[in-house]
Amino acid sequence: MGQLNAGIVPVTPFQQNCTILFDMDDRNGVVVDPGGDVDQILSVLKDNAITAGAIWITHGHIDHAGGAMDLKDALGIDIIGPHAADKLLLDNLENQGSRYGIAGVRNCVPDRFLAEGDTVSFGNHTFEVLHCPGHAPGHVVYYNRAAKFAHVGDVLFRGSVGRTDLPGGDHAALIASIKEKLLPLGDDIGFICGHGPGSRFGDERRTNPFLT
Repeated sequence: MGQLNAGIVPVTPFQQNCTILFDMDDRNGVVVDPGGDVDQILSVLKDNAITAGAIWITHGHIDHAGGAMDLKDALGIDIIGPHAADKLLLDNLENQGSRYGIAGVRNCVPDRFLAEGDTVSFGNHTFEVLHCPGHAPGHVVYYNRAAKFAHVGDVLFRGSVGRTDLPGGDHAALIASIKEKLLPLGDDIGFICGHGPGSRFGDERRTNPFLT
């Protein structure tokens, strides 16, 4: 198998980083957090000859899961994640859409919820599942130990952390998730986050004002 690669497709008015993780050799992969703009995601997959075998969700907010059901229908693939603690959010995506003025959103029904210690994979690329509540009760992080890479969703950002003023948010839990589960993985772990540019855990440990 080839090298793990990632491409980002900004979607929704929130400019969420829908991420396509794929193998450079066989072009098989997964779509992480298709929040919307499904036609655009499908075009990127087609234009780059990438076959998506599953949809992985980090948490149940509209900008991360709002397009999951449409993408599932278009590709005939399963939705995996997040943790079951986000079921209430996923059951109310249509209400979230009404609140934010986003049309065409469907409630999301995952084929499989995830828990701490689970693994998910495509090809030879295996990701450990870390349950990291705080931004959302059922938020999960996908960590590939071999590639020293993590997709952290909205838990951690370059120079910031996820907001905790939304339903189910808990700032103390969020900081604990970062300090107890993410940072111990190592300073050299690079990450993609749900919005904006990625970073490395070491850079955030040293300079992120929410963590110092």
